[in-house]
Amino acid sequence: MAVTFSLVFLFGLVLFFLLRSNSLSWGAAFIAIMFGFFLATTGAAAPINNLTHAVINAIPDL
Repeated sequence: MAVTFSLVFLFGLVLFFLLRSNSLSWGAAFIAIMFGFFLATTGAAAPINNLTHAVINAIPDL
């Protein structure tokens, strides 16, 4: 029986554990970049983009 995982899930899981262990290195940066790259190609990209715009618009101009 084959088990498949999405690269977004895999990179997100690795990034979560790297952030929890406070491991700041070139490897962590690469994982974060790859997670963002693969997340941008999923259906979650549009809601995340909308949420970001809503938060930015909710912050009053300083």
